[in-house]
Amino acid sequence: MTALPEITALLGEPRFNWTDPAPWIELERELGIEFPADFREIVDAYGSIEVNGQLYLTHPAGHLLHSLGENITGDLELWRDEDMAQFLPAPVGADPGELIPVASATTGEAIFLRIPDSPSSSWRVVVQEFDSPAWTLHEMTFSEWLLAYLQGTDVTLCSRNFAPNGPFHELLP
Repeated sequence: MTALPEITALLGEPRFNWTDPAPWIELERELGIEFPADFREIVDAYGSIEVNGQLYLTHPAGHLLHSLGENITGDLELWRDEDMAQFLPAPVGADPGELIPVASATTGEAIFLRIPDSPSSSWRVVVQEFDSPAWTLHEMTFSEWLLAYLQGTDVTLCSRNFAPNGPFHELLP
C-alpha cells in the first residue's frame, strides 16, 4: 500500500504522470534490481522535482536533464570509494542488504533504499548526512518516509525551515 494520495494531499497534484515502463525496465536491468512499487509510483507521478526547496527526486526517463539513472551511476561510483564507503552501514550495490542511492538534498543528505535481505522483507530508507559520518536507518518504506518528511517529522531530513507555509514542489528543468 502506498501513501500517494496522502502525499498528493500535502504536496499538490502531480503534473508529470508518466505511464511508460520502458525507462524503469532499462534502469532495473542495468542495475540488476527491481525498484519498490511505491517509489516508482511517486516518481512516475511527480517526475524530476525539488521538494520544499530541499529534496531532489529524479525520474529515469532519458529525455530529462536530471535522470535517476545517471544520478545513481554517479553516486554508486562516489559511494564505492573506500574513503566514502566507511560512512555507510552497508556497501552500495544491487545485492540483498546493499544500498541504492535514489535522492539527495541541498542540505547535504543522501537518501538510499536498502535492498531487502529476502523477497518477503521490505525495502527501507537510509539517510546519510554528507557533512558528518552519521547515517540513520528508517524502518519504513520510501512512501512512508516521504510522507513523514512532508508532515514535518524529522526523518534525518527536516522540512520545517524549508517549507514554513506547507510542502511544495517544483519541476526540475
